[in-house]
Amino acid sequence: MTDKGFTKKDEMLVELLIRTGLSKNMAKTLVFLRKKEETTSVEIESATGLRQPEVSIAMQELRRRKWVTKRDIKKEGKGRPVHSNKLSIPFDKIIEIIEAEERKKIEMIEESIKQLKELAK
Repeated sequence: MTDKGFTKKDEMLVELLIRTGLSKNMAKTLVFLRKKEETTSVEIESATGLRQPEVSIAMQELRRRKWVTKRDIKKEGKGRPVHSNKLSIPFDKIIEIIEAEERKKIEMIEESIKQLKELAK
């Protein structure tokens, strides 16, 4: 899965983010954004190998989670507006949020197992 611009470390980060339940497209987009101050969807597509609709959907979800902000770039002439995207919180804070979500899942699983054992008696 070696995408242009992705190192082995980046690929490992993508894999680990996917294991936490993030979609592959969100994981790739997030890993790319962590290395850029600001970037466009076209750059994300090019670096990650994702198609335009995949990047758009990933960006919508990342914005919904308030992890990414979008800004319009003034452009000469006609055509579609260009948007710039960047992380709205540091990558390590996003990891902390994911960690808290994963720990909550673990607690719920442990509680379910405990209840199962109680009811099975």
